[in-house]
Parts: sequence; structure tokens; C-alpha cells
Amino acid sequence: MKRQLLHTPEGVRDIYNDECKKKQVLQAQLKKTMECYGYQIIQTPTFEFFDIFGKEIGTTPSKDLYKFFDREGNTLVLRPDITPSIARAAAMYFEEEEMPIRLYYVGNTFINNSSYQGRLKETTQLGAELIGDNSVAADAEIVSMAVECLLAAGLKEFQINIGHADFFSGLMEAAGFAEEAADGLRELIANKNYFGVEEAVSSHSMDADLRELFQMLGGFYFSADEMAKARRLAGKYPKILASITRLEELHQVLKLYGIDKYVSFELGIVSGYQYYTGVIFAGYTFGSGEAILKGGRYDRLHSYFGKNAASIGFAVTVDQLMSALGRQGISIDIPCEGELIVYRKERLNEAVARAGRLRSAGIAAELICMDSIQDKAAYGIYAKQNHREKITYLE
Repeated sequence: MKRQLLHTPEGVRDIYNDECKKKQVLQAQLKKTMECYGYQIIQTPTFEFFDIFGKEIGTTPSKDLYKFFDREGNTLVLRPDITPSIARAAAMYFEEEEMPIRLYYVGNTFINNSSYQGRLKETTQLGAELIGDNSVAADAEIVSMAVECLLAAGLKEFQINIGHADFFSGLMEAAGFAEEAADGLRELIANKNYFGVEEAVSSHSMDADLRELFQMLGGFYFSADEMAKARRLAGKYPKILASITRLEELHQVLKLYGIDKYVSFELGIVSGYQYYTGVIFAGYTFGSGEAILKGGRYDRLHSYFGKNAASIGFAVTVDQLMSALGRQGISIDIPCEGELIVYRKERLNEAVARAGRLRSAGIAAELICMDSIQDKAAYGIYAKQNHREKITYLE
């Protein structure tokens, strides 16, 4: 029984020693990037009322939530996603604010994935939300900051795939697909099963332009000519046309940021979060089978909480990013700082006094009483393992 207590439940894990330190360093780098863009930190509760993540809002399915009850019988959930919590907080504390609101956060999220998926059930998200701005410039700022975060983390090769929620929903409306059929197509696209999409669409009656637009669901588009072709095909379908036009405008602004080389346009991109209403994107790199960041525009989400505010944001999955960095051989440098003071028992007073002076100056000081069975080499190894910059011996 005692040995069983040493293990964590399935889907969660301990993070300690250098891995934990590296995670803190990585998060500090991402936070600094967001602060350079003018974003302010916010912290929301780890659990919320069930309705914050309800079906009508379009977040995580109920079966994937960790649910429990408070003393009054209210259903609570561990947050599976932080964006709805930010929307609730913004509606509560910034209800009358008319200027754009820039917030960033870091926190753990909890999704009860099926065991066969092999995914962590608790992960750390670090993200940002730009609230109260529906412009293309706001879209570009968020995408640019996402790119800058990945660069700050040390990645050199990655891609941000950008699409638009209305491209898919516009196709479904134009082709007359029922909700159930649309959900089936959404799942096929999410699984990159484009042969399945082609098969499902082949028996459906539609004009040639619309059918060709369906064929673009599985492609990546880099050039202006390719996007112009999509715009021509969408001429008879205002919702689809508006989504393509928005992406073209976004591409032009991203050129101003000098990051367009990290961007491609994937018209078939879909998200599991149904609250997205406009531009949606995901970041990928080598060494990670899943997206390391996801984001998008959600112009109607705040209205569920009583505030009308167009918004866009993204979140980095810190655990996925760390895994990708490790597999690419990109190191996260832990700074060596502070002092290890190794003292003989009779010099304890002197050791404590020295440590006090260092700590008063903001320098970490670690005390170890000399052990007769340890030599200086052992203390040197210990100092290196704990990233101490200096060793002082009081013999």
C-alpha cells in the first residue's frame, strides 16, 4: 500500500530538479515576450462553475471534464481551458472599458482524456488575450506575438498554420450539409483524413466552384496567387469570400512584422473549441505530434457573460513546447547563481552571518555542514547540480 501511494494517477506527473527549473525559465521567457507587447498578468481560479465551460459556449465536451460539487450542490469543474475564464473575468471587471484590454496568464488545465490517447491530463498553458479590438491589426499582433514567443523559446524551425472558422462553416451552409454531417466532416478534417472528406463530399450535389473550394480543405497556401484563386472561386458565397479576404488582409499586415516566413494558410483548419468565430491558427514544430500553440478570434464569447467585446488570443502548451525543444536538442539554460557555503560545525555562526549578508543583497545562499565522509569534489558536484555560481569553504 505504501508503494502505491508513491505513484501519481494516470495522466499526471511530477516535475522536479532541472526539468522543473527549465520549465520556469521557459515560462519566464514567454512572459517577458508578452509583457514587451504591453500585456498584463491575470490569474483566474483553477475551478469554475460548470456553465462557464458549457456546451452552448462551445468549449470542452462534458465527458472530458473533471466535475465535482460544492457544499451548496453547485456543479464545479477543473478548468479545461483558460480563455472562457478570462472572458468571465473581463466581463466582470472591465465591463465599461472601451479601450483594448491586453491580458496574459499562466496556469494548469485539466482534461480527462481517454487513456488510450496517451496524453497528459494536466498541462500548463501560457497564453494571451486581446479584448475589445476586432481589427486585422489585432489579429496580426496576436499572431506576431505567438511567433515571437516560439523564437524566444529557442525554436528556429516552426510553422503557424492560419485559417478562418467561417471558411468551413461557409462551406457547410453553401453545400446544405446538416449539423450531423458537418460534425462528421469536422472530425475527418481534424484527423487530417482528407480522403474521407473527399468521399463524403463526392456524393453531394454542388456546383463546380464550390466543389473545388472543398478540395482546398487539405492544402497549405503560401502565395498570393493561390489565395487569389480561392477568392475567385468564392465569388458567389459571401461568407466564404469574407473569410478569404480577411486572411489576405492579415497576410499583408504580417509582412510588416517580418514574420510571414513562419506563416502558411490552411483553409481547412478546424478547432475543437466552437466559440471561435474568425481567424484560427495553430503552431507546429519538429518533435511534437500535436500543436504547441493554438489560438483564434472569438468575437461572441464575452456576450455569454454580459459584455460585447470582439477578442482574439492564443495559448502555448508549455509541456508540448518543452518536449519539442528537448527532441530538437535545443537547450534551456539554467543560470548559475548564488553561493554554496560549506562550513565546519564550529563555524556555524560565521556561516549564518555570511549567508544573511548575501540574502540581504538578494543573492541566494545555501548552507551545508561539512561531513567527514564527503570531500571537496563531492561538494563541487553538488554545487554544479544545483547551479550554484560559487562555493565558499569555512574550514
